[in-house]
Amino acid sequence: MTSRSLHVAAELDGELSPGALAGIVATAERAGFTFATFDDSPLPPPGGPRLDATARAAYVATLTDRLGLAPASNVTTAEPFHLAAQLASLDHASHGRAAWVVGADGSAEALATVGGSRLDPDALHHEVADVVGVVRKLWDSWEDDAVIKDVATGRYLDPDKVHHVDFTGTRFSVKGPLITPRPPQGRPVVLASDALAEAARPDIVLVGGAGLDDVRNRAARARETGAPLVFAEVEVQLGDAGRRTHHDRLRYTGSALGLTELLGWLATSVDGVRLHLADQAADLPALAGEVLPALRSEGLLIPPRPGDTLRASLGLPRAESVFA
Repeated sequence: MTSRSLHVAAELDGELSPGALAGIVATAERAGFTFATFDDSPLPPPGGPRLDATARAAYVATLTDRLGLAPASNVTTAEPFHLAAQLASLDHASHGRAAWVVGADGSAEALATVGGSRLDPDALHHEVADVVGVVRKLWDSWEDDAVIKDVATGRYLDPDKVHHVDFTGTRFSVKGPLITPRPPQGRPVVLASDALAEAARPDIVLVGGAGLDDVRNRAARARETGAPLVFAEVEVQLGDAGRRTHHDRLRYTGSALGLTELLGWLATSVDGVRLHLADQAADLPALAGEVLPALRSEGLLIPPRPGDTLRASLGLPRAESVFA
């Protein structure tokens, strides 16, 4: 990558009241973040049950007009048909700003929540490929102009433009078209880690690393495999040193100025970053008030525009249907 421009995304904490969640999402949108992600897990969080990530994203969809909304969902515990319908509905509700962070927890604990058992790495790889592939076909099952709403004839849709998706895999089967018309983006944006990229073929590959060189090397390998966009995973704590929460992310602890410099360096190697905040209440205002304005003044930040789809904000083309 030779251009110096950057999309900035943030993981937003889900253990908040609806009002607090709406507030931090509004802060992220005003600041110029391209999208927000919402983490999830098949297992209940330490603080007790919470709304799943897709429901949290749907809640803030009507409160925003340009921020992309990317809930995580686990392929091993989610029903692919329902997952496709939920994400298509989120894309409609947000007027084309939906995305999906592909989760793949194959542990015995996660699979026990749906009466299954642990998946070995090969089986997990196939499950990711099957689920993501079927979800994409379900999004395509309605062509763009399938809905005609012809009042004179009483016809709502053209049945020749609604296609059946018949799939039988190792652990699930899907039959029939989706119950939701084709999403505004054609297909919501798909994000996955570089460990899952071969199976998921995502629009955005997420890469971590122990240091800048590691991130750059993994980003280069992701580009060699044809990744449309590559984002770096960065843990951020603006202030005193804190505990590392994930071993496979670039970690930054320090001032807002230092973080701005780090993101400028990363802009030469990746298309964007996803920031994981150690203290959301303290770090998000600093990002919104100092870091992102500094990036914008340097011409590095690519903020989304009101009314744009997430694909348009990211510079990705609208996805074509395999049935078109």
